[in-house]
Amino acid sequence: MQYVTSRLGTTALVLDSPHSGTWYPEDFGHACDLAVLRMAEDTHVEKLYAFASELGVSWVEAHFPRSYVDVNRALEEFDTELIEGAWPHPVSQGSKVRLGKGLVWRCTDDGTPIYGRRLSVEEVLRRIERCWYPYHEAVRTALDAAYDRHGYCVHLNCHSMPSVAAEYATEFPGERHPDVVLGDRDGTTAASALTASIAQFLSSRGYEVAVNHPYKGVELVRRYGRPSEHRHSIQIEVNRRLYMDEGTLELHEGFERLQRDLRALIEHLLGFDPRRI
Repeated sequence: MQYVTSRLGTTALVLDSPHSGTWYPEDFGHACDLAVLRMAEDTHVEKLYAFASELGVSWVEAHFPRSYVDVNRALEEFDTELIEGAWPHPVSQGSKVRLGKGLVWRCTDDGTPIYGRRLSVEEVLRRIERCWYPYHEAVRTALDAAYDRHGYCVHLNCHSMPSVAAEYATEFPGERHPDVVLGDRDGTTAASALTASIAQFLSSRGYEVAVNHPYKGVELVRRYGRPSEHRHSIQIEVNRRLYMDEGTLELHEGFERLQRDLRALIEHLLGFDPRRI
């Protein structure tokens, strides 16, 4: 199994799914039940955007799970309590690390410990080399190619969220999530007019849309969104209840409608040149 899939398109759009991986590497060594661990997945997000390639949109997808190593975290967001030995790199104890959701997860969204052991420095470094670096290189390559072709690029960082925030998922446990949350880190990773256009489009289709709460976007939009250079990155979270059973992880009848509306959104963005706003 390859760790990352990347398909280059011909348009200015790049989509990526960093958290929908369902392949659990043999060296994971988790202690908690796999069914519990699978609740961390952005399950089926890759299916929601399966149309990307036929529209000429670049697509990058992680096959490993976010709990193994989270490519939507900076390398500094690491919990050194997880390892045996000295960590050779700088660390930053931000909110995600405190919740147990740093570069390598300590616990699931409900607080279940993932490991019954300490990890070795070497195995964490292997995860970074095999997963984190290749994923970011694939996203960077796709964005640079789109920018070189068109003079701008639009990056949608694709996620899903539970209908209600769990205790260790965000800083707002118990909060009911809307249908869609768009995150541009308070207008710093994309032009506000572009974010507003996406919000208006989805609202016109009957979706409840929030912007920058409770998800502002994390490392993948922070790292690649530079709107002053015509490089726009927006995180899009869709509510899992819209398309799947959150208990069984099975798709339901809402999937087709949501996929159809997401395709219409991408087609809308293909005709949207943010240099004109």
